[in-house]
Amino acid sequence: MKKINLLEVFFWTFRRNEKDVVNLYDSLSDLMTITTGGDILNFGYWDDATSTPLEAQNNMCTIFGKMARLGPNQHIVDVGSGMSSPAIQWYSDYRPSELTCININYNQLKKSILNITKSFGVLNNDAENFNFLNATATILPFENESVDRVISLEAAQHFKPLKNFISESYRILKKNGFLALAIPVMKEKHSTPVMKLGLLSMTWSSEHYSIDFVSSLIKQEGFKNIDFQKIGSNVYEPLARYYIENRESIKSRISSRYPSYVEKILFKSLNKMKEVSQKKIIDYIIIITQK
Repeated sequence: MKKINLLEVFFWTFRRNEKDVVNLYDSLSDLMTITTGGDILNFGYWDDATSTPLEAQNNMCTIFGKMARLGPNQHIVDVGSGMSSPAIQWYSDYRPSELTCININYNQLKKSILNITKSFGVLNNDAENFNFLNATATILPFENESVDRVISLEAAQHFKPLKNFISESYRILKKNGFLALAIPVMKEKHSTPVMKLGLLSMTWSSEHYSIDFVSSLIKQEGFKNIDFQKIGSNVYEPLARYYIENRESIKSRISSRYPSYVEKILFKSLNKMKEVSQKKIIDYIIIITQK
């Protein structure tokens, strides 16, 4: 049984510095694995053919890879790469020449190396095309104009200041290279009152950036051809519905690893997420923009 110190979680959620984010994921990322059966750390994209969270998460990776215009002969930098399951999918689909996984969380990077070794084998040339860097998103360790794609799938909501990440992305991208983000956002201005989010203000442990705020930072940096797709209705509400419909079986799995109150908080949070999504307070966007 995992021990969770709620006071620590409270401070991690409200301070939200890099160390807090690492601690939060180390403590709670198993929840995602328990409920989905995989180690992909995104909410997923749900359509009429989607029946499980893992399918939804793979859908999200597929849609994001297409929008990011990934392809062969590219050096792709995946910032906030989690345990690299999305990177493995993108590599298999697009065969880039080099794929660098950047993560501030060293434990996740260690798991990433195991995942990629398991997928491709120790002596496979494909595994040699992966790089792993334990680094912050706001100071990217690359030379100017040295990479073809900078991508971040459901991680940039943790980057602060976000402006530094976008500036660094612009710096390291080659001319005509692309930056792609998949990110939960607020629909209103950045200072949306806490009362509108309710419980989510405590359990949505990220910066609550607005669509306009993210877009303005990208424009200020000098990126061009900004395109974004709103997909919140395919993310929050179907995820919450799945959980509600399958709560009893999920609850038993969670309770085998966590105290019972963890599942209760998760259940209430997902219900609140569904509510504020229906009220158009939150959304989820995929942004693609070119240098």
